[in-house]
Amino acid sequence: MILQSVNDIAALCAQQGIKEAILSPGSRNAPLTLAFTRHPHIRTRTISDERSAAFIALGMAQQLKQPVVLICTSGTAAYNYAPAVAEAFFQQIPLLVLTADRPPEWIDQLDGQTIRQQNIYGAHAKKAWQLPADLRHPDAQWQVNRSLNEAINLSRQFPAGPVHINIPLREPFYPAEGERWYYSEEIRTIENWAPASSLSNEQWSQLELEWKSFGRKLIVGGQQQPDAVLLKQLQQTARVQKIPVVADIISNLHGIESAIRLQDSFLSRSNEPELEALQPELLITFGKSVISKNLKLFLRKYQPKAHWHLQPAGEVADTFQSLSRIIPMEPARFFMELNNRGIKAEERVKEQKVYRQEWFSHQEKSEKAAAAFFQPTENWGEFHAVQLCLGQLPPHYKLHLANSTAVRYANFIGLYTSQKNIEVLANRGTSGIDGSTSTALGAALADKSLHLLITGDMAFFYDRNALWNNYLPPNLRIMVLNNHAGGIFRLIKGPGEQPELEEYFETRQPLTAAATAREFGLQYFHCSSREALETALPDFLSEEGGPKLLEVETDSKTNAELLKRYKQGIHAYE
Repeated sequence: MILQSVNDIAALCAQQGIKEAILSPGSRNAPLTLAFTRHPHIRTRTISDERSAAFIALGMAQQLKQPVVLICTSGTAAYNYAPAVAEAFFQQIPLLVLTADRPPEWIDQLDGQTIRQQNIYGAHAKKAWQLPADLRHPDAQWQVNRSLNEAINLSRQFPAGPVHINIPLREPFYPAEGERWYYSEEIRTIENWAPASSLSNEQWSQLELEWKSFGRKLIVGGQQQPDAVLLKQLQQTARVQKIPVVADIISNLHGIESAIRLQDSFLSRSNEPELEALQPELLITFGKSVISKNLKLFLRKYQPKAHWHLQPAGEVADTFQSLSRIIPMEPARFFMELNNRGIKAEERVKEQKVYRQEWFSHQEKSEKAAAAFFQPTENWGEFHAVQLCLGQLPPHYKLHLANSTAVRYANFIGLYTSQKNIEVLANRGTSGIDGSTSTALGAALADKSLHLLITGDMAFFYDRNALWNNYLPPNLRIMVLNNHAGGIFRLIKGPGEQPELEEYFETRQPLTAAATAREFGLQYFHCSSREALETALPDFLSEEGGPKLLEVETDSKTNAELLKRYKQGIHAYE
């Protein structure tokens, strides 16, 4: 059979442990569609909108920690994967992107659905492969097998990420009547074991000498998925060594006792002596991006003498402009070794205690100021809605935070040690609004926990096609903060002072989510007051029932004024 090599692409994926594929309807990709949908060990779903399909696959791969296959037809369909591919690249999520293409001789010949697809994702794919158009020769079949093995292995290799295989396909696309359909029994797989990263005794000796020379140590975690071993070892390091741990909500470090969670609030103070007292001598970081702009500005201005970043492989960003050493280890393993070796700066403990207390003092003051702000029942806005919702989240929820205001509100509020079983996820690789709902839906398809997405109206309506499919998971909850505008532009400096604010920045819109919920079959709740939200939340967050949507309508101007008052209260609190 001419298309046997295409069938064997699906078979090899299955042998490599890939179990999920998301594809979109098309003609040129028909051989790939048949190969994957007919394979007994791969579950396929069809999503018509390729942009949404790619984010759904991203959400699934995020939960499975394994590549998910994406399949589309030729032309602009492939381009619609680009936003999710970029997000997967920076969030280090494995995707195997298979794009069908016209044969090479028809490129640039004004043939339908024909664009330049080779390396279409550029630097946002870890690597791209171009398969031969004629798959009958044994060498071509060897190339297909080799390329696919390389692609799957590379997608998993740290840092994980998306890979792209462009597949030119000639007609016929479908098997002839009576033609035998099968998958080859002998298909070569190439295993790629991850290297074991460790440091030599000499390197540990050097780290120990330097460790003992620094008195004010600070640990900052970036975005990452929960890691029970890391949490345990980091907790021990922080407790024994008296080191403050700064934890953005997306770092999933809220299970650590006394973690610094409200740094985005108190670091915006202009009190120079207070900020100088928080300046570290040694900064230890791990993970990916941090949300807190105030933290980034603080560490860039008050730079440490040394900055160690923990990462087993790959390129390392110099986010705080102070990077001095890259330690090629998993963070959990580093802190475990540090604890087991008993490395400690005994003579600097007193200084370290004072330094930690400086951070704790600001944290405690900010907590009291926040409590005072949220207590009055007459105050009402989307900030309060997020605070109420986070406070009532049951254990083991997966919390998805959309860009732009939702994730910032949540980072101001934070989660507590008692909520350590809640996992936080957000598309902070590129920080775009375009696939928030699709990503959350994909995660809910791959994981049976309850998944809550808190999103703004612009992000929600932009990604409505996430709900346009036949697979709405019953464990999905969506909370839409509808202020009928892009409220973020009232919260950041600059746009709010311009006369064009409402029309050209906020882009005000009159929509509500009621029709969307009705059209796609989600149970709908509507709230425009604190009392209504308090009444709706228990039913909305409960596990009973199918997918649910809760819409919180507020006023954009009021929201901006409330956040301004919150920041003033934090700064004024003594």
